[in-house]
Amino acid sequence: MKNYLWIVTTLLLFVCNCHQGQAADSHHLPSASPESVGMDPGRLALIDFVVQRGLERDSMPGAVVLVGYQGKVVFLKAYGDRQVQPEEVAMTTDTVFDLASLTKPIATATSIMQLIEQGKVQLSDPVSKYIPEFASNGKQDITVYQLLTHQGGLIPDNSIKDYQEGPEKAMQRIYDLKLYYEPGTRFAYTDVGFILLGDIVKRVTGQSVHEYSQRHIFQPLGMTETGYLPAAELKQRAATTQQREGRWMQGEVHDPRAYKLDGVAGHAGLFSTAEDLAIYAQALLNQGRSGNTQILKPTTVELMTRGYQVVDIMRGLGWDVLSGYSSNRGDLFSRKAFGHGGFTGTSLWIDPAQDLFVIFLSNRVHPDGKGSVNSLAGRIGTIAAAAIKNQSIGGVKVPSKASLEVLTGIDVLKRDQFKALNGMRIGLITNHTGLTREGKSTVQVLNDALQVQLKTLFSPEHGFAGKLDVSKIGDSTDQKTGLKIFSLYGKTRSPTPESLQDLDALVFDIQDIGARFYTYISTMGNAMRAAKQQGIRFIVLDRPNPINGVDFAGPVLDEGSQSFVGYHRIPVRHGMTAGELAQLFNTEMNIGADLQVIPLQNWKREMYYDETGLTWVNPSPNMRSLNEAVLYPGIGLLETTNLSVGRGTDTPFEWIGAPWLDGMQLARELNRSGLPGVRFVPVQFTPSSSKFANELCSGVNFIVTDRRRFQSVETGLEIACQLRALHPEQWETKSYNRLLGNQSVFDAIVAGKSVSQLQALYQQDLAEFGFRRAKYLLY
Repeated sequence: MKNYLWIVTTLLLFVCNCHQGQAADSHHLPSASPESVGMDPGRLALIDFVVQRGLERDSMPGAVVLVGYQGKVVFLKAYGDRQVQPEEVAMTTDTVFDLASLTKPIATATSIMQLIEQGKVQLSDPVSKYIPEFASNGKQDITVYQLLTHQGGLIPDNSIKDYQEGPEKAMQRIYDLKLYYEPGTRFAYTDVGFILLGDIVKRVTGQSVHEYSQRHIFQPLGMTETGYLPAAELKQRAATTQQREGRWMQGEVHDPRAYKLDGVAGHAGLFSTAEDLAIYAQALLNQGRSGNTQILKPTTVELMTRGYQVVDIMRGLGWDVLSGYSSNRGDLFSRKAFGHGGFTGTSLWIDPAQDLFVIFLSNRVHPDGKGSVNSLAGRIGTIAAAAIKNQSIGGVKVPSKASLEVLTGIDVLKRDQFKALNGMRIGLITNHTGLTREGKSTVQVLNDALQVQLKTLFSPEHGFAGKLDVSKIGDSTDQKTGLKIFSLYGKTRSPTPESLQDLDALVFDIQDIGARFYTYISTMGNAMRAAKQQGIRFIVLDRPNPINGVDFAGPVLDEGSQSFVGYHRIPVRHGMTAGELAQLFNTEMNIGADLQVIPLQNWKREMYYDETGLTWVNPSPNMRSLNEAVLYPGIGLLETTNLSVGRGTDTPFEWIGAPWLDGMQLARELNRSGLPGVRFVPVQFTPSSSKFANELCSGVNFIVTDRRRFQSVETGLEIACQLRALHPEQWETKSYNRLLGNQSVFDAIVAGKSVSQLQALYQQDLAEFGFRRAKYLLY
């Protein structure tokens, strides 16, 4: 009996230990054969050849390569040695590596992003807000955004002598540095900037970047082999780098400045393994989530990793996207790919469009610092992407049946038996676009609802029927219901107190188009103010953004430039629904209305209007198709100048022209510019009305070839730059800023600057808007 109990106990302990071992390793990604996830194993096998060539050429003594695809590890292999001096030690897949500058995005930038999410740091904040001592020598206006994108005017590395007297003195000498160049005018990769970002983490949280990242990033993700100052067991598995002070560095930071800062710095000092890094990479592909752990919100991941124009290159917030440092980037990665490298021979690239990441870890500095691996890592990335079968990196998705069943706010209100309006006397702001999914007007639906008293109507620009293209519209009466229609595009652009008498709520139901200067959202904002003043509720029946709710682009409106065509400080293309904008206006403009949004059902942010199953209705007389809506944010900017944008033709906003324009030359230059997702065709047309009525215009027709790659605002700015270059005397720019709404960008166009130079001027404001916007997104 005793033997039996002993056997049972032993078995139970064995099972428990097995489970504990699995639990400790449960955060590592599962492995899968390449074939099972649609990758070509033969192509992946080419990695062996590339790495072997690198070993033969002494590019590095050894390496570990990991490829992740669709949430699985499909390739993991160790090559060569992790140490060749003083004795050879073979490389293993669990080797711990000094990540060097991978520290910047993984530890430091991710920590900063979390603090931005929490409202403790803002991108536009000056660094001196958190580090007052830094404000000396003209550095008082350098921003957090500029540090994250390496354009803060700082030297790449200050003298190692500045670090000889310990961390406290070293930091003081960094605070006292003089400007290296005018902030915001150059890209200059700098360790100093990320040392300061690490210091901001410490100033804001009271924890070093080591302590903070361990507690809030690596431990929650289960990355047990990642962090600064690795413990003894991890040191034993670490790849050896070079000699310092008569010893080989193993598990000790290679970077000399990080070493002088006691091994903890914002620019270097992080150690990890390939499988641990895979957890982090997959978390970013999963929009900040790993299992039940969310380290960043999805919107924050997108804002951190998208490409921002920095002079003539593209950088993310802490990440590389496309720059002179991108030689370790795979040639077949999509435009959404982001990554980084490290001096010791490390590289991580992540491609959300292909659900792919590639990790290359080496100790190329061992033993003599002469190894070189960037191009080798890039070739491995190219092989990994080429191994994906049936690649599709863009294009228009075929909508599923479920995606074609979007319900608008009025549909949801009706389905829920008008509970939000029960017993209320309401005024309705609408036009011909206010329709249910079945095509019945919102006016009729609310008028017939027994639970609601529809008392009066209000109409925006273009009138109640959406057919007028005049500067002022008078009041009228709805023939079907007999209700008075107060025009909000006539003597007044806001509901008057008299028009709101005896009402309990104002309801807004109009289809927006997704551009800042489309005035329906201004009408909504004015009406919200009027509702607040009268003490009545404001209810938005939400509708889709027809050109998707993901992309936002263009200059942010200057403070002080607000108008009816620029209601608030948002970019040209805002990527929001009317309901989301209402929430943003209500808070940021201090309107304080009693606001309620009746949300959409089944709508996804990436949808274009044709993916909703809803019937297209021209929202205004010259917005006649979804194609025109896609073009509008960029092309519409041009119509305050002496150009025809196609008004008076069958296809407004699908072409531009003028009697003085050389359409053939303009089309040739635009096609040479390499704008994504669009081609340009020289044309001639004669508008029947509006600008250049009955005059033959030479111009350019826009053919959108891939709307998910097409950038409307960038295209509009490129056209403006080309017009300035080709027709400096004929093209009149004096009114161009009316819709553009950004003086520095306008001045740059007039000065003949390039589009990339224009974009660099507003990227900080655009990134800041992204974080502002995220607070109000409903979907």
